[in-house]
Amino acid sequence: MSVCPPYAPFFGFAGVASAMVFSTVGAAFGTSKSGIGIAGLGTFKPELIMKSLIPVVMSGIIAVYGLVVSVLIAGGLKPTDYSLYAGFIHLGAGLACGFTGLAAGYAIGYVGDSCVRAYVFESKVFVTMVLILIFGEVLGLYGLIVALIMNSRAAEAARCPS
Repeated sequence: MSVCPPYAPFFGFAGVASAMVFSTVGAAFGTSKSGIGIAGLGTFKPELIMKSLIPVVMSGIIAVYGLVVSVLIAGGLKPTDYSLYAGFIHLGAGLACGFTGLAAGYAIGYVGDSCVRAYVFESKVFVTMVLILIFGEVLGLYGLIVALIMNSRAAEAARCPS
């Protein structure tokens, strides 16, 4: 079995796609779920809409994490001199970032929707909402950190024999 088969870049491209697609799906879910709560809040207290946009902004950051990892992985892809080891590392990095982004987006969406709706009736919920959203957001940040560490390992991978 070859260390650098011609299909090795496929795994790297799968990592690029995984990071971008899964993190964007999480961000889209978080935005849509929180947006529904904000729309409900806006009918009762329109003056609270701007403060209630925090979950939407935090969801968008999740997509940026996936974009950063995708660009970094894509920058390391080469049509030649690309090992299977590097391909698997890039796939793992993309999946780590993508799935944590998906989980963070779900967490932000549900917390954002519920807390924004509760914010209509009780203003003390705002600080609690922000804290819980930060803990949801940090899930995506953990995936970004792991993906960056893994990507640096792929850059250190041995070159293919000539």
